[in-house]
Order: sequence, then structure tokens, then C-alpha cells
Amino acid sequence: MANLEAVINGKTDVATLSLIVLLAEGHLLVEDVPGVGKTTLAKALARSVSASVSRIQFTPDLLPSDVTGVSIYNQQENRFEFKPGAVFANIVIADEINRASPKTQSALLECMEERQVSVDGVTHHLDTPFSVVATQNPIEMEGTFALPEAQRDRFMARVSMGYPDAEAELAMLHNRELLSPLDDIDAVVGRNELQSMIRSAREVFVSRAVEQYVVNIAQATRRDPEVRLGVSPRATLHLVRAAKVAAALDGRDFVLPDDIDALVVPVLGHRIVPTRRSVSDHRSGLNAIEETLVRIVRATPVPLVAARSL
Repeated sequence: MANLEAVINGKTDVATLSLIVLLAEGHLLVEDVPGVGKTTLAKALARSVSASVSRIQFTPDLLPSDVTGVSIYNQQENRFEFKPGAVFANIVIADEINRASPKTQSALLECMEERQVSVDGVTHHLDTPFSVVATQNPIEMEGTFALPEAQRDRFMARVSMGYPDAEAELAMLHNRELLSPLDDIDAVVGRNELQSMIRSAREVFVSRAVEQYVVNIAQATRRDPEVRLGVSPRATLHLVRAAKVAAALDGRDFVLPDDIDALVVPVLGHRIVPTRRSVSDHRSGLNAIEETLVRIVRATPVPLVAARSL
């Protein structure tokens, strides 16, 4: 957290969510306009962990084989050899992912869900932990392709950087004129330590009542009249996993409904497709989705039983 906050001034909530996704073995989608620090956040997260890191700059001419790898014929040994692509790393930075064609975007589907790559009928497993930190510009900008629903559903959470406040922007002008903050941070967590932290988060207890609370929220998104496409069962699982990490970071070994409420919008928001009428009543689809999720959470009864394991 100290490493991330040293680079991203005044964005504690963004740094916290990034750490939650990493420890929950999920994938993070950072969406905002250019120049607000999306790639800087991804690099800071990668540099904080002593693990293999790769960066892919997505462009319209990027091929799927550039991401996953390709089989090349070896004339001396008279056989094909697999040359791994950039996805073979513990942390993969997918910069401006929505500038690539949908065909190239889909190359990440198997990697993100199953932690493996299939090329020419041969399956190659990825190292653990494996996490994709993708950045994307708003869809309305020129030269972008909307991520398909199946691709968005594989991201555990979406976060928006937003513009810095005046004080943070002034500090940036003063501190970054001669030196990049990325040059001052080093890895503070090793790969083995990171895996141990991930295993510890998995052991956080979730009561049956809290699980039912999560399911009720997910079911409500599928019945809501302002929602055309509700969240998937994968989203329900991701919400519980993220809540476990949030509880662990707060020093608890059990999940509270408050953990669920705090993560509903970043974990579920990018998976919901609102109706056209709902979008037209708001300035943007994101506002419509956020308001719908807040309304659903407020209408869902909160369990009043003990959340701690007895």
C-alpha cells in the first residue's frame, strides 16, 4: 500500500482495490481518460512484487499469437517448438486493451479464466500467481473497440482513476519534474510471500447468511427492470473472494455484510448491461449502473445473524 500510494497521490481507494484484486487472484480493469495514471498504477503494482512481469501494448495490428505465443518449426531438430508469448508472466500489464481487435482481445479469455494457453492442440499452463492488470480508454474515444461481455466478466473489478484534486496535482508538479516516482519503489513482497498471503485470504470465514446476502443481490440484478443483462455466477464468486481479502486487510477472519456492500459497485458494475431507457435517463451508462446497484443493495435485507464462525 505504501508503494502504491507513493506513486498514486490521493488515491487510497484505488490502491486498496488494486491490492484486493491481486490477493484474490483476480484481474483488474483500470478505465479512464488518457493521462490520469492508469499505466503508472499497473506498473507500481507490478514493481511491488518480486515476480515476473510483462507488458503488452495493445494496438489494432496486434495478433493473438503475439499475446499467447506461437509454434515455430525447428529445422535442425525436425519438430515444432513453442515460443511463449508475453502472457507467460505472473503479472501481465495489458495497456489500452480496447485498442486491439476483438480477435486479439479474445486471446486472453482462456488465460484469464483457466490459467493456461492452448496452441496447436497443446496446453501450456501459466505460473501462479497470475494476474492481468488491463487499462482501457473510454469507449467513446476514437480508435477503440468495446470489450465483449465475456471479456469484461473475467475481470474481478473495474476501477476508475479520476482526476487528482488540486493539492495532489500540485504535489505531482513539484515532485515529478526531475524524477519518476516509479524509480524510487522496489519490490516489497516476494513471490512465495504473496502466495502465502493469497492462501491466508482464502481461509477467511463466510457465514451462510452472508453468502445468501450475496446471492440475493446477484439475483436482484437479473430481475431489475432497468437491467438488460444481470451479473453472472462468476461475478457472485468474485464478490465473495474479494470480500474475503477486504476482511483480511481489515484484520478480521470473517466477512461482514459491510465488506460486500463496499465492493458491489467495483466488482459487479462492469458486468451489468443497463436498458436503453435507463441509459437515456442518465448522463452516462456508468451512472445508471451505479445508481441501480446502490438501489438494489439498499432494498436487499441485511442479515442480522453473527458473521463470525462459532
